Amino acid sequence: MEDYYRLLIDLHKSASRQGPGGDAECEKALSLAMIDRAVPLKIADIGCGTGASTLLLARLLNAQITAVDLFQDFLEVLEGRAENMGLSNKITTLACSMDNLPFGDEEYDVIWSEGAIYNIGFERGVKEWSQYLKVGGLLVVSEITWTTASRPSELQIHWEGEYPEIDTASSKMGVLEKNGYSPIGYFVLPEHCWVDNYYLPIQDSLKNFLNRNGNSEEARAIVEAENLEIELYEKYKTHYSYGVYIARKLG
Repeated sequence: MEDYYRLLIDLHKSASRQGPGGDAECEKALSLAMIDRAVPLKIADIGCGTGASTLLLARLLNAQITAVDLFQDFLEVLEGRAENMGLSNKITTLACSMDNLPFGDEEYDVIWSEGAIYNIGFERGVKEWSQYLKVGGLLVVSEITWTTASRPSELQIHWEGEYPEIDTASSKMGVLEKNGYSPIGYFVLPEHCWVDNYYLPIQDSLKNFLNRNGNSEEARAIVEAENLEIELYEKYKTHYSYGVYIARKLG
């Protein structure tokens, strides 16, 4: 497992994003959340990767941001980018697992997590993270979501194997409501967030990734998995995407 993680880090740490997303979509989420950009905020960005969204939030908001990721390598890239952009004073990095966060009760105004909550599961994440969010605070997460009522069996089998909690947006809204949130916004990431911002940069890096890692069996397996995911998206992209969920914690 340690070698697997090392290879994943090697593949993704030079990329600006470790999953589908985009700056315009991040700003759209901010607008739907009706966040006052002048008010001082305390934000946790959980599963931040190399910090594409962390840096944008730091640039746009009057915020102190705790950027959390399991991999110190990603956080070091984020720290370097923050320094280059003059944002280091607004960002504190924290290397830890998202299922063991050292936060205080009701510590944060906003909890942000793009393409990462699946690591512990959507329901567990929104339930456990609620304790760290102030009453009236905002949860903004992106989550793999079915966008049609039915879908081809090949696609269903693949994603249910990868992530059994994949579901429709209506079901995800129900999970939020059941766990003490009021959903206030939702939208689906458009195709360019997948292709231009994530898949094409990965495809461009695969050859060098294999060369760096001696074309090992483990490295080839990762490349095969990436290519399969890309092929499925190209074939079935009308049936799923990441949904961005914005919700307010109730009292």
